[in-house]
Amino acid sequence: MSTIQPVILTADQDVLRRFYTDLFGAEEIFRVPAEGPAFYLGLRIGDTDLGLVTEPDPGDGAAPRILLSIGVDDVDETLGRVEALGGSVSSGPKDMPWGQRVAHIRDPDGNAVNVTQAIPAG
Repeated sequence: MSTIQPVILTADQDVLRRFYTDLFGAEEIFRVPAEGPAFYLGLRIGDTDLGLVTEPDPGDGAAPRILLSIGVDDVDETLGRVEALGGSVSSGPKDMPWGQRVAHIRDPDGNAVNVTQAIPAG
């Protein structure tokens, strides 16, 4: 069995932990080391795990190679909280022909994140 887990390198783990916790309801499930400042934080969003690794110089992020896509109950409501949590909205919500409402945001480190919501058929 194989599992894929996205891991974000960050110079400010606390900022990203708060962002993903407050915006998407992430829960801390694992920490290394168990006491003191963490090198690695394991977060769970729904049934998916996201790792945050402390890296003092994670690079400039000039060429993103990975995009997180996180499903939410209400894209519009979620977008209303992004900037207060240190992120930014790249493009507002759009209803896509494949049945999703999609918006593009950046977390406080500038990582690209798609926020998606299923559009009820009808």
